[in-house]
Amino acid sequence: MDKKFTRRNALKSIAIGSGVLSLGGVASSFAAMKYIDNNSLPNRKKNNVKHSVCRWCFQNIPLDEFAKTCASMGIQAIDLLKPSEWDTVEKYGLVCSMATDDFASIENGFNEPKNHKDLQEKYKGLIDKASKHNIKNVIVFSGNRRGMDEKTGIKNCSKGLKPLLKYAKKKNVNLVMELLNSKVNHPDYMADHTEWGVALAEEMGADNFKLLYDIYHMQVMEGDIIATIKKHHKHINHYHTAGVPGRNEIGDTQELFYPAIMKAIVETGFEGFVAQEFIPTNSDEISSLKKAIEICDV
Repeated sequence: MDKKFTRRNALKSIAIGSGVLSLGGVASSFAAMKYIDNNSLPNRKKNNVKHSVCRWCFQNIPLDEFAKTCASMGIQAIDLLKPSEWDTVEKYGLVCSMATDDFASIENGFNEPKNHKDLQEKYKGLIDKASKHNIKNVIVFSGNRRGMDEKTGIKNCSKGLKPLLKYAKKKNVNLVMELLNSKVNHPDYMADHTEWGVALAEEMGADNFKLLYDIYHMQVMEGDIIATIKKHHKHINHYHTAGVPGRNEIGDTQELFYPAIMKAIVETGFEGFVAQEFIPTNSDEISSLKKAIEICDV
């Protein structure tokens, strides 16, 4: 894959990385209705899924234009936005479904004690900002292993995150750790299996610590997507999608069958956001996004 289209590189230049609408968000949603053409809305008869999309995958489209287009398609949120971008999407009635900021690092996370003080200070600032915007989810990362064993990684992450969880709880904010593959995209990343993330969540014992289950990444690492979702759904509050192999459009050209996966998610009673995180190969990127939303709306 071309280096410029990887998430890691995209996130260096833009925002890196399940909320609910506040009263202010509801009001802005009404204000945004003028941007919504009912003829452009996906055919969402059941409306069981709250749809989002990751900003970095569509970075060539100016954010203001992208937010307006998403609102017109019936998408309710945009993922992985930093504070400077929140106002732009909110004016179209959208929410930031997963907050991040420039300091959030996939490679250097909470599994390394030397990072704790700096991360705690910076994340408190982000939590404060998110709370003021009624944003419910803030992304966190384990960091790379660098030879560390899994039990030590869980212990270190727990030690670094617990003080933040107490702070975030007061602000009505969740901390959400993303599960990523270490085989293709993020070599040496520690939180690369669902069982590890679940073990950390159980060690934390806090209802505002959850997992971001990236379907693409976990298919690459372990497969067994539907059974895993059914088994561990109580620890998941957010999903990302993409096709396998390639991390491109979802559909009948790759091995994941999203209608069945989405049905399984809905059947767990999931109320959070499902965010599209595929890298478009179609020159008409918005057409690909619209199709993905239609596939995932079950």
